[in-house]
Amino acid sequence: MPIKKATAKRRKPPAPSKKKSLGYYAKVNKKGGTGKKAGGGMTSKGVAKYRKDNPGSKLKTAVTTPPSKLKRGSKAAKRRKSFCARSKSWTSERGRAARRKWNC
Repeated sequence: MPIKKATAKRRKPPAPSKKKSLGYYAKVNKKGGTGKKAGGGMTSKGVAKYRKDNPGSKLKTAVTTPPSKLKRGSKAAKRRKSFCARSKSWTSERGRAARRKWNC
């Protein structure tokens, strides 16, 4: 039987904390609404902290502009369309709030 050498596994650094208690996520509003009122996503303060903790990150806040005000084919419109397509199956309270925020 061949003897196996123990190989040291590289450990990834711990991911930044995403605790809601820190105030980096908008609170979920059960009544609905859009934008900040809806909740369900990172606040601009949370995005700023994430980008500071993760140099090179391209994380952006939600596109909360109503679709009727967005120019067709613009970067923001494409980002919104892409997010809405990806998040179709989000059925949790926070997921629904995030989709409301993005006007999906």
